[in-house]
Amino acid sequence: MTRSGNGDAGLRGHSSPACVELSIDGRVALLRLNRSESGNSISARMVAELWEMFDEAEAKCSVLVLEGGHEVFCVGADLSEYSSSEDAPDDPGSLYRLWARMATGPLLTVAHIRGRVMAGGVGFVAASDIAICSVEATFALSELLFGLYPAMVLPFLIRRIGRQHAHYLTCTTQPIGAQRAEQWGLVDEATPDTRRALGRCLSRLTRVPSEAIQTYKDYLNGVTGPICEHEARAVRANREMFLNSDNLRRISDFTTLGLMPWEREFAGVRAGLGRTVS
Repeated sequence: MTRSGNGDAGLRGHSSPACVELSIDGRVALLRLNRSESGNSISARMVAELWEMFDEAEAKCSVLVLEGGHEVFCVGADLSEYSSSEDAPDDPGSLYRLWARMATGPLLTVAHIRGRVMAGGVGFVAASDIAICSVEATFALSELLFGLYPAMVLPFLIRRIGRQHAHYLTCTTQPIGAQRAEQWGLVDEATPDTRRALGRCLSRLTRVPSEAIQTYKDYLNGVTGPICEHEARAVRANREMFLNSDNLRRISDFTTLGLMPWEREFAGVRAGLGRTVS
């Protein structure tokens, strides 16, 4: 059984391509991000569709696989929704709660990663119970370049790989490869054949009794510290960053002009020097 999200039907009076596709095979739900034209960037509509698909998956399955495309898993937030404070999503906490649902809910969640993972895309990986990636996969937190920081990703990432590795990824903004991601525990297996690795994993996960999953994850969440305790602070920080005029200017320059923050500042310095010389 395969189906897609509702798209924009009912919102604008017509249908548009869904952001997420769901297929179910026995006890396994496969969720595929379907915004390849924008690097599977996370829009408010995508988050809403994911919530809808999780409802269906939890009712029918015990295992959920989340995957993107062959070249890009997910590049993070759809920055076109943050060009101004008025455009920002009404409830950024919905994404945090979705990740918490992945980490603590009744499904065993598996991230199947091929290609690039950036910013909020790392949140999906960190929130998953298990992550399998291709040897070509890369992982990066680029937010600090825009004056932002991954406030909602960090509680999940620190939980998975530790404070210092998460701190390094945030500060350097540089991508790490699959081998280092595996060494740090961000992914559980980096392999040239992700389909084969995924099949092996699913053959074990589908044998776990459904009723045992939630009981176990409740216990684990108590041992490691409830992830929901960090929601209010993370969401508040996220809101504040996307209300900051300097941050919004950097985002707007990137989405409308294709300028990275340092390119704009360098251009400003050059313009100033030109006026001085003349």
